[in-house]
Amino acid sequence: MTAETRSISGWGRTNPAAARVVQPASMEQLQELVRAAPPRSMIARGLGRSYGDAAQLAGGTVIELPAFDRISLDSTSGTLTAGAGVSLDQILRMIVPAGFFLPVTPGTRNVTVGGAIAADVHGKNHHVDGSFGNHVRRLLLMDGTGTLRELTPSGQGCVATAECFWATVGGMGLTGVIVEATFSLIPITSSLISVDTTRFRDLASLMEGMVAADAKYRYSVAWVDSLDPNGRGVLTCGDHAPVESLAKAQQAHPLHYDPKALASTPPFLPGGLLNTFTVRAFNEAWYRKAPKQREGEQQAMAPFFHPLDGVQGWNRIYGPAGFLQYQFAVPTEAAHLVPRTLEALRRVGAPSFLTVLKRFGPSNPAPLSFPIPGWTLAADVPAAVPGLLEVLNRLDEDVAAAGGRIYLAKDSRQSPAMFRRSYPRHVDWNHRRSEMDPGRILDSDLLARVERKNEGGMAHELTQG
Repeated sequence: MTAETRSISGWGRTNPAAARVVQPASMEQLQELVRAAPPRSMIARGLGRSYGDAAQLAGGTVIELPAFDRISLDSTSGTLTAGAGVSLDQILRMIVPAGFFLPVTPGTRNVTVGGAIAADVHGKNHHVDGSFGNHVRRLLLMDGTGTLRELTPSGQGCVATAECFWATVGGMGLTGVIVEATFSLIPITSSLISVDTTRFRDLASLMEGMVAADAKYRYSVAWVDSLDPNGRGVLTCGDHAPVESLAKAQQAHPLHYDPKALASTPPFLPGGLLNTFTVRAFNEAWYRKAPKQREGEQQAMAPFFHPLDGVQGWNRIYGPAGFLQYQFAVPTEAAHLVPRTLEALRRVGAPSFLTVLKRFGPSNPAPLSFPIPGWTLAADVPAAVPGLLEVLNRLDEDVAAAGGRIYLAKDSRQSPAMFRRSYPRHVDWNHRRSEMDPGRILDSDLLARVERKNEGGMAHELTQG
């Protein structure tokens, strides 16, 4: 079992923490770690793609699971069983040539199975297929006592088992260490996506187009020009292209899949590289590059689902101060918070060229799962913008008042009050977490932050509501 002390952070590169990082080589070594752990001393970590502090613990032990790398595809049932340390990239390289695709994929394939479940990741198809947890049929979890539990969404007749399953989905790794999962796949006949692209001059028409697209497409996502006062944007919709729609030359190898990283950002970048001027220039070019209307374009999976994976280390473009992503979900009737948020970010001078708008369908039973029916907006902004945190705190109030919430996997700064208010089932989740980890050995910088009672650092139990 390897172990080293190093500084780690989320993908946003803010709030780094020194921790002891261990990689158990077997289930037995993992069990020894868990059973010997003191209270509030460990958290599991995947590939570090949570943007904030969810997968780190200052002064504690961080568990990585690259040795938990088993992958087994059952083509008959259309399911896959994988170890928690397996990445979605590894899975796609196996299943796409075999005629399957992930039921849900986030904007990067550099996420582990354990991380995808812990964050209950969503993608461009939530309005149709829900989030990742909706498709998990079974998971193997080592709880806080070192006991291995097999959990299913129905609990096989046991209510408590089902509740433990859903507490783990979206539970940010705080109910135990996920070690393996079985989930369903989508059958496909080609590795290409049939894509329709439409350019909109303003945010209102863009959002109308997105609502209309819900019933027509499995996948849809909009890029918004955050610096344009009208909120112009580009809507991209698609579905898996059937093999018969491919050109004859492509039909010979319809399931070819070979994604590549095209470039790498330099290791050191000046902190002022991203500013209103450069982002405005980028946004103008990006908007003009998109066609006014194009239907049936066949795109490879990698640029459609994971465009940023084409640039290695793209998070370094924000400079040494890093960046944060502000992602919220609000009900349909609170759609006005989308333009209000964009306006607030423009006023404070927070440039964002990665501003994404999506539609959400029904929620699942997980108490801490992020998606709710309606809208989700995500904006990446440099962390060093003066006055940014004050603006985001005010926006939090609007989001909470509308019945919305902030995505825990992207969050690096929401307050305990915001968390308690916007995740009303956190008390139920905490009760189940107490049963699964009675010694409270599992902890994270995220949990410490949202449990904190005041700036002095006094903590309280979430059961107090």
